[in-house]
Amino acid sequence: MSHTILLVQPGRNPETRTYSDYESVNECMEGVCKIYEEHLKRRNPNTPTITYDISQLFDFVDQLQDISCLVYQKSTNTYAPYNKEWIKEKIYVLLRQAAGTTE
Repeated sequence: MSHTILLVQPGRNPETRTYSDYESVNECMEGVCKIYEEHLKRRNPNTPTITYDISQLFDFVDQLQDISCLVYQKSTNTYAPYNKEWIKEKIYVLLRQAAGTTE
């Protein structure tokens, strides 16, 4: 369990920047999925059930102006930065685990 800070800037305006913190990398990746799900709910308020596939989630991540994670490194007592590609890779692994596949 490594404390993880998610930094998100959805638009060009720096004032759209937000951050969230999580107890682990997996919780953070679930948080990214929840951000996308909230985005879909806002765009489709009358749809009772929203479904999406991983490519749509990745497109959403790619269209964000900026998204990155800072993950606590116990050995050095510092936070290491990670970019969009790393986030997408971690989401992919998390969703595969949730689906019960290990390929």
